[in-house]
Amino acid sequence: MKSETRRVEGTVIVQRRAVPAVLAAAALLLTAGCSSGDGDAPEKNGGARPSATAGSEAPPSARATATPPAKGTVSVVHTVAEGLKTPWGLAPIPGGDLLVSSRDDATIIRVDPDTGKKTELGEVPGVSAAGEGGLLGIALSPDFAADRMIYAYFTSASDNRIVRMLYDTKRPAGEQLGAPDTVFKGIPKGYIHNGGRIGFGPDRMLYAGTGESGDTGLSQDKKSLGGKILRMTPEGEPAPGNPFPDSPVYSYGHRNVQGLAWDREQRLFASEFGQDTWDELNAIKPGDNYGWPEAEGRTDDKDFHGPLAQWATDDASPSGLAHAKGSLWMAGLKGRTLWRVPLDGVKASADPQPFLKGEYGRLRTVVAAGGDRLWLVTSNTDGRGDPKTGDDRILELKVS
Repeated sequence: MKSETRRVEGTVIVQRRAVPAVLAAAALLLTAGCSSGDGDAPEKNGGARPSATAGSEAPPSARATATPPAKGTVSVVHTVAEGLKTPWGLAPIPGGDLLVSSRDDATIIRVDPDTGKKTELGEVPGVSAAGEGGLLGIALSPDFAADRMIYAYFTSASDNRIVRMLYDTKRPAGEQLGAPDTVFKGIPKGYIHNGGRIGFGPDRMLYAGTGESGDTGLSQDKKSLGGKILRMTPEGEPAPGNPFPDSPVYSYGHRNVQGLAWDREQRLFASEFGQDTWDELNAIKPGDNYGWPEAEGRTDDKDFHGPLAQWATDDASPSGLAHAKGSLWMAGLKGRTLWRVPLDGVKASADPQPFLKGEYGRLRTVVAAGGDRLWLVTSNTDGRGDPKTGDDRILELKVS
């Protein structure tokens, strides 16, 4: 059995691999859009920027039963898989295996975390991969054990859309995906800012983070699907209890949302790319306006919901988001860092803490694996990274 050594906060941690627990079928996904900090657009306003800081503005909410320590730890247990091309979304399935989407190849593969063996399920038809678009987030039906449905968010020739497909393990490898059934369509597409993260919440509703596709005016337009967090039924209808009548819009004023995660109190959080100044981590309140393009980062304007934490765009460019051990864990692309944000309710209880900075390159997706474990997916083959031997890869982490 191999072991890997990592130095965390001045202490060498040798961690042997542990087999992860069986994961629930409806495991919540969080799964690049751009700020200039993602390298998805030309560099702007160069020079030193402020470091990451915790925010003070947050909506009222019940506090969690325990506040995690201000400082945590991360150790890399082992490398689960290597040689992935443009991985984007990740969904754990019952039994512990992982499904991974390829943005550019439009394929979904199954990875055995014990052996690293990769099996292709098939190619998703209708995907038009260009720029930041392609096959993006994936999620499992909340009834996956019974219906075997995989949901996928992808860029087509005309829009971004969500489909679902039957996963039939009895068919040969490469032919295991059924014909896609379109659940939701009409989300604006662009060469940049396509959003793409999807996940089923604790309420069994389907959530999607979208981008404004480069058209900043869409974010403040509540009739547009761009620059929003959407909430819908598994069939793609506006979910009961949404803040705007007959609308899937759950929150608005976003630039490019690519991280979604829920805490143990069933509160929703989202990470999003800023433009030149601040990337954001937000506590999501139904119907609230998160400010873009009128505000980027914290603001004194009470019409806008400010972030619970913000980063200079060089330090983050956030994509995936997960909750574990009382903290949010945010994957950074240009920042090449995994950020830990300990929570006290819907506020950050301490400043964000960086881990793995520069060790594995661009970090795309982070998913809770149960207990003190996370899955982390790199993103060095997406055209903006510097691929090394073995890229891209999935890592198993132990965190506190």
